[in-house]
Amino acid sequence: MNKKVTIVGAGLVGSLCSLYMTKRGYDVNIFERRKDLRKEIITAGKSINLALSTRGWTALKNAGIDNQVRKIAIPVYKRIMHDKKGVLTEQPYGNDGEAIYSVSRAKMNVLMMDLAEKNGANLFFNEKCIDVNFKTSSTTFENTKSKNQQIINSDFIIGADGTFSVVRKKMIEKYNHSFNYNEINHDYKELLIPSAKDNTYLLDKNALHIWPRGDFMLMALANLDGSFTCTLFAPKEGKNSFQSLNNKKNIEDFFKEMFPDFTKLVPDLYSQWNLNPTSNLAIVKTFPWHFKNTTLIIGDAAHATVPFYGQGMNCGFEDCRVLDELLNKHDNLTNCFKEYSNIRKPNGDGLQDLSLHNFIVMRDKTADPKFLLQKQIEKKFSNLYPDIWTPLYSMVSFSNIEYSKAWKIGLKQEEVMQTVMKIPNIEKVWKENQIMEKIKSLIIQ
Repeated sequence: MNKKVTIVGAGLVGSLCSLYMTKRGYDVNIFERRKDLRKEIITAGKSINLALSTRGWTALKNAGIDNQVRKIAIPVYKRIMHDKKGVLTEQPYGNDGEAIYSVSRAKMNVLMMDLAEKNGANLFFNEKCIDVNFKTSSTTFENTKSKNQQIINSDFIIGADGTFSVVRKKMIEKYNHSFNYNEINHDYKELLIPSAKDNTYLLDKNALHIWPRGDFMLMALANLDGSFTCTLFAPKEGKNSFQSLNNKKNIEDFFKEMFPDFTKLVPDLYSQWNLNPTSNLAIVKTFPWHFKNTTLIIGDAAHATVPFYGQGMNCGFEDCRVLDELLNKHDNLTNCFKEYSNIRKPNGDGLQDLSLHNFIVMRDKTADPKFLLQKQIEKKFSNLYPDIWTPLYSMVSFSNIEYSKAWKIGLKQEEVMQTVMKIPNIEKVWKENQIMEKIKSLIIQ
């Protein structure tokens, strides 16, 4: 008899997980508290465009849907930094041909739900999870319209219900799992650069555009229709904060001073500002990520992070791939779920460390000529000695190296580079062989 699986949450990770489960021949029911996005697509307001990278593509390929996703993805080969005068500085992400991919969250979610349904999952909307009986593997849902309740029994439950996961909440309440929710002191707001009149792009579509300004920054990624989804990240309070941007004059003066070239591209900036919500950013830590052989959590429910490495979705997709591999390895679900918790938790933590680190890089360092020189030196050394040095960004975005391992290696690399950058006249001598040999000796120590 086929195993019955209840997935709570029809977002990106829940939908992908259902594809892995239906491929295994399981009977899959997905319950989503929101209405069906496919009937009323909301494309703006609270979305940071997705950045699909190698580990995400690996999970999609293993599920057999990478080609469908490529149709809605735009390759992004580099960062372009915009200074206050509108002067642009480019920094390639990797070697030639290496790219992350910009994808609209709404389009991606609609596609994933369609594929989940097409491959045999049953989707139910307006169904809010209100309780979980972990011992009997049963879940109670309440319809948000009728208020009718139903109990769904299954062989096991997968909580893919996001940052404010009810499945995780019930685990914590009933079994005292460890939990920490940490909101950072920056919020974000989405804005949109429209397409030109002929639907062409007003900026280079194959780049992540960053306006780094120290404690705050603006970024933009292209959409298929010629527009760019943009995100302002700024402190909650204090100077240049959301608290201080509290009237039309303040807002317009702020953008004209800090982002003049951006402001010229957005004629309805103030109306967008009022229309789109200001949203917070938080990190979720919990453990374990499972209960015996009946329940586990994946994606943001297990490891919500801040978006500064563009890896939240990629990590959630990797959860699905690793879970599938462990189901192949284990006949016993208790052992499978326990190993899933034990090997994924350090990687969730690693991603969170990486994400916070990259926020500092993006807002502070991408405008620093010394930092850009450091990245050039790293790239030259990596191309000379690829077996002993893969740049941190490449490990995270262009490989399937575990996040925890990438973070540890990255810290060691940063130590080495801090020593190298102190070499007198490094900006003049960095291409010389002795510099490359110095890096090699420091790494091998």
